[in-house]
Amino acid sequence: MRKTAAKLADGREILYYDLHDNGGAGLRDAPDPRPLPPATPPVTEVRHDEILGDDVVIASHRQTRTFLPPTEACPLCPSSPGRPTEIPASDYEVAVFENRFPSLAGPAGRCEVVCFTPDHHASFAGLTDARAALVLAVWTDRTAELAALPSVRQVFCFENRGEEIGVTLGHPHGQIYAYPFVTPRTERMLASAAAHAATHATRTGGGPRNLFDDVVAAEHEDGRRIVLATDHWTAFVPYAAHWPYEVHLYPRRRVPDLLALGDAARTEFPQVYLELLRRFDRIFDGREGGDGHSTALPPTPYVSAWHQAPFQDPRRSEFALHLELFTVRRAPGKLKFLAGSESGMNVFINDVPPEAAAERLREVASE
Repeated sequence: MRKTAAKLADGREILYYDLHDNGGAGLRDAPDPRPLPPATPPVTEVRHDEILGDDVVIASHRQTRTFLPPTEACPLCPSSPGRPTEIPASDYEVAVFENRFPSLAGPAGRCEVVCFTPDHHASFAGLTDARAALVLAVWTDRTAELAALPSVRQVFCFENRGEEIGVTLGHPHGQIYAYPFVTPRTERMLASAAAHAATHATRTGGGPRNLFDDVVAAEHEDGRRIVLATDHWTAFVPYAAHWPYEVHLYPRRRVPDLLALGDAARTEFPQVYLELLRRFDRIFDGREGGDGHSTALPPTPYVSAWHQAPFQDPRRSEFALHLELFTVRRAPGKLKFLAGSESGMNVFINDVPPEAAAERLREVASE
């Protein structure tokens, strides 16, 4: 993998990642001709909710961020004569740059945009195995660099797809958040893991058991919610899934983060992950709408999120790296909205039984 660093017109960093050392290196020297003023760190503030114990980020400058521009004005496509974008090069494989409208900045962390492909009309599911492997290498590299920043406690790599999810740019891309605190979701996982270890001993009585290991083992033993299982990865719909179609993907060998993922698991990841994404795109193919007729639906909207252990934390060895993939579409033409119970009390109500969701995801497997 080749990594080439450059600067945008306002001083923000941009990084190009290529599969090979000679992968279009000359293109990466293209200057950014836009007359942008020097970037000044936006004012973002982290406030602590004393009652819930959560941290909340206040980022009022994001009200002016780009919102659903037409294809010809997409800021994530490569630059072309007369149309400079956020990516000065005329072509790229994977590009990463500092977000122009970050939720976290300066002492409050950092936000980056990851562009998976220069093709505006593509999707992650349409990438080659080699390109998906490159993206995994990029996530790993960015995790390492961001974790080294003094203020960063946790690195979160994710992709949102679809306007239904809230995506404001249609170009296939993801983001990376470097938080200056341990996120509430991760704190809850770590607390559950600690409680499990305190109350469950190994079968031989030799010490506490690991929560994540036991959950994955239980899913294998039950079998009904397993979506696919390979030599190095397990994908399943969790027993208490929050979302209509939700899959958790774990490496067979527990590791705390992407940095510790073994070579064999890295090699196998593209086939497994691309298969899951393609199944998500086929979940509703040929399914009847509310009027009894099959309807043509846009690609399935989803969130794909890597859960990694926090850094500089003594509990990180008990955490398990895993990816969570879910969609808010519950049926053709119907979305799962966060209503009163979910938004007001954080009690999710799922209309799709996890066993039925897993069965459907097995039905749409590639030939």
